[in-house]
Amino acid sequence: MDARIDAIRALGFEPGDAHVLRNAGAVVSDDVLRSLVLSQRLFGTRTVYVMAHTDCGLRKIDDDELAAELEAETGAPPPFAFGSFRDLEEHVRTSVERVRSCPWLPNRDDVRGCVLDLSDGTVRTVA
Repeated sequence: MDARIDAIRALGFEPGDAHVLRNAGAVVSDDVLRSLVLSQRLFGTRTVYVMAHTDCGLRKIDDDELAAELEAETGAPPPFAFGSFRDLEEHVRTSVERVRSCPWLPNRDDVRGCVLDLSDGTVRTVA
């Protein structure tokens, strides 16, 4: 979701080489899994990269506190979790495992997790 990032270029791809699914925090949500199932089953995608980045805003919030603020403001709790986390590399490893364990994905052997360092543009593999 971060506008500072060109995911295609960061991974060394050309336009048209990859389906890029972006959301806050590189969270492998149910909707991300839905999109991956469609990408693999309808378009033959075989490889999945989960790419998070340094200086991610979700490392700076607390899900429960933000949900409580929104409920106090609107009268209704949000029906979703925000996906905040503290340890970036552990978050990526957990996200990769969620993809690898999705039974509806036909291609789960080539799932990679990486972190983009915004300070120098390097990408390091963590899972």
